Parts: sequence; C-alpha cells; structure tokens
Amino acid sequence: MLFQTLDSKKECHGIFCNGKVIQDYDQHTLTRTWAPTNNFMHDKIQYAQVWAAGKSLSQVCPDHIKDDWDEINKKARAMMRSIKISKINLDDICLYDTVPAQFLIDFYSIREQIIDWVFLNYKKPDNHDLMRDLIILLKKINKQSLNLEYDKLNFYNPKVRNSFPKIKNSSKNISYCPWKTVTGRLATKANSFPILTLNRELRSAIKPKNDLLLELDYNSAELRAFLGLVGELQPKNDLHSWIAKDVFSDKYSREQTKKKVFAWLYNPKASNKKLNDRFNRELALKKYYVNGHVKTPYNRQIQVDQSKALNYLIQSTASDLFLTSMIKVDKFLKGRRSFVSFCVHDSLILDLAKEDKDIITKAVDIFSTTKLGKFKTNISIGLDYGSMKRLR
Repeated sequence: MLFQTLDSKKECHGIFCNGKVIQDYDQHTLTRTWAPTNNFMHDKIQYAQVWAAGKSLSQVCPDHIKDDWDEINKKARAMMRSIKISKINLDDICLYDTVPAQFLIDFYSIREQIIDWVFLNYKKPDNHDLMRDLIILLKKINKQSLNLEYDKLNFYNPKVRNSFPKIKNSSKNISYCPWKTVTGRLATKANSFPILTLNRELRSAIKPKNDLLLELDYNSAELRAFLGLVGELQPKNDLHSWIAKDVFSDKYSREQTKKKVFAWLYNPKASNKKLNDRFNRELALKKYYVNGHVKTPYNRQIQVDQSKALNYLIQSTASDLFLTSMIKVDKFLKGRRSFVSFCVHDSLILDLAKEDKDIITKAVDIFSTTKLGKFKTNISIGLDYGSMKRLR
C-alpha cells in the first residue's frame, strides 16, 4: 500500500493513504512511499526515491500532471510563508493540524500520482537493497546533531580563524547525498555541516555524545579493491609495504612504492614491468566492463569510456564496499548507546559508550570482512575528532 508521511516529527503519526489523512493504521500494510522519514525507516518499505536514483519529485513528475504539480507547489509555498508570518512554531505542532484538510488532500493526491508513476515506469535498480539501506542510515545520521565545542580551537592559527565562520554558521547536522557522484561516493548537500571538507585544525571541535570517538579506516581501500577485483588474496599487513617487498624486493621505500603503484594503476597507458607481471589490470576490465558500461560487484552500473573504466570500477567498488560495511556496523550497534556518528570517505567514526568497549573487536571484524576479502583496518580513538590516536 502506497502512503505518505505528513510531518517528519516522531510524535506526528498522521499519514496520507487511499485519498485521505489517517492516524490509525497498521504499519505492516504500508509498503511504498517516496523516502525514509523519522517514523518509517526500515527495509520492509520500498522507496521511490531509490527507483528514481535520487531525482526530485519535480524531475520525475509526468507531463500530464506537471501543470497541476507546479500549481499546487506554488500554493504550498504561499501557505508556508503565511505560517511563518503568523509566527506559528512548527516544532510544537504537527503540520497537518495547521493546514486546511482539503489542501492536504489536493497536495498529497498529486504527489501520490507522481510516486505511483515512478513505481510503474521506472526499473527497480540492480543495487536497490544497498541504496535502500544506505538512505535509511544517512537519514539516521542526519537526525543526529553533532556535539560541537570550540574551546580547544587554536584561534592564534590563521587557518582556524579563516575557516571557523564556515562551521559556526553552518548546520550542526550532516546531510549526505548518495547520488551526486557517478561512482556513488558520498557528497554533502549545500545545507550540511561541511564534514568532508573540514580543515584538520577544526576537527577538535567535534566531541562525542557518549564517551569516545572510535575511527575505523581501511588500509589502502582502493588498491585492496583492485586486488579483490582481479582475484588476489588480501595481505594481512600494510599493503604498500607488502608490494614494496613482494613486487619490488625492497628496492623502493613505502612512499616511493605507493607513488609508482598509483601512477600505474590509474593510467591505462602507464607501464611498469614488475607491476604488469604481478597484477593483471585487463582481467578486471574483461570481467566488469561490457558494452561501454562498468558493472561493479555491488551491481552499480556506470556508462564510461574504456580509458576511464578501470578508475571508475575501482573507485565505485571501494566506495560501495565501504558503505556496505558501514551499514553492517550500524545494524550491529542496534539497541546500544554507541552509534555511527559520521563517515569521511573510507573512514567510519563511531560515537562509543564505555559500556560498549567490549564490542570493539567484533565491530572491527564486521567492518573488515568484505565481499573482496578481509581488509586490514586501522583503528583510532580519541576524546575529540582532532585528537585521534592509532591503536595497535
């Protein structure tokens, strides 16, 4: 049954379903809606937003009701302006208690037609389950405001002084977008706390809500993804040190090896005899690049020229591998005080309660166990995000 929530606040249970506003319903009968909301975030619901690959309702609105949708949207904006002028605090009441009932019916009836159109006319994506679980988790993260304290920031540092207004005037909530990049790597929305571009000098402003921050970070995530794609076993130790020894017989330092490997890996025209002999780049393309499309082990399809196909394959695979692990850790933490706080590229940050310290080993095991083998994971811990110390 297709339904729509009328207000995102947890205490507001009213929904629009079958042409009317109702507050008494069986949640198990509600199976389809546009996107996750506070009261409806679980894997038994299908979200049209996933089918539409993140497009907006206006972008997917069919032509035969586009004029009606534009008109009702104008009325909705005018109504919201009136509510704001009237100084009605929507934090204290449910939206549907302030808006005329007939307008709600008109607005959500058209909205329902758009959502139904998506389910009828769009193909269910091959990576549907991953994207469904991901947008649910990102919604949970967005609900959690960051615990920000500025007392430890060094305002004598010009980088801090110049960057501080960016976080002081921003939201305390992180709003990720999983559809901005072609590879699936997360980006943030314009109204988000700038976690992905935050200067290192400002990281100490982020404190735990529990007791500690715990960071799980893959060792050489993209290079390990490449190894998995070509069927190589995952080395247990640092990957670049392993290649320095196994491939180059310790002729080069770790950093020199790292530069040589990435220069070879991401440039299809580059040649390095030892790396060519040890690793088969063409094997990955032969398996995952067909008819101008990359299809990753996580069922993400990307149209791309062959010259960029390996780059996209590796980057997208590493990204979805990380996101899958983040989702698994979040599910493992269900019912505990500890929770997923945020992520930065291939790094997962948990807000850890001391009572849960005994589950660190299990969380690391869940995070490091992937479809492409066991990934070595670096573990750091700290009283704030700027003072994380590596655990050995």
